[in-house]
Amino acid sequence: MDLRTVTAPWAPRMLSVLRIVSSLIFMAHGTQKILGFPANASNPPLLSMLGIAGLLELIGGALLLVGLFSRPVAFILSGQMAFAYFIAHAPKNLFPALNGGDAAILYCFIFLYIAFAGPGPWSIDAQRGRGASS
Repeated sequence: MDLRTVTAPWAPRMLSVLRIVSSLIFMAHGTQKILGFPANASNPPLLSMLGIAGLLELIGGALLLVGLFSRPVAFILSGQMAFAYFIAHAPKNLFPALNGGDAAILYCFIFLYIAFAGPGPWSIDAQRGRGASS
């Protein structure tokens, strides 16, 4: 039996799992900035760069979690993570493992993939017939 025949039916579902898990972890950054949970030393003003980032992480993460407007939201969040990497991490050091930006890079490309591949079958978009992967 070929491994591809066993795994192929699960590929769309695993795309949904990737979207759900990555958005849950991503949302924790927003809840930390905006809601102070888990406990955080700073509460940035909402109209600051960190406050807007927190709103994008919280609201965008929630939309991505349920799979609503997944493609445009994922594209925006991918851009946010690219921006975050070059503003906050790259100036510290050339190497992502040393500048703390490896998570930002990973989120950037996971969200970019979701923007192109769609949210998978376990999403509101798929239930509405929009944006589901083929």
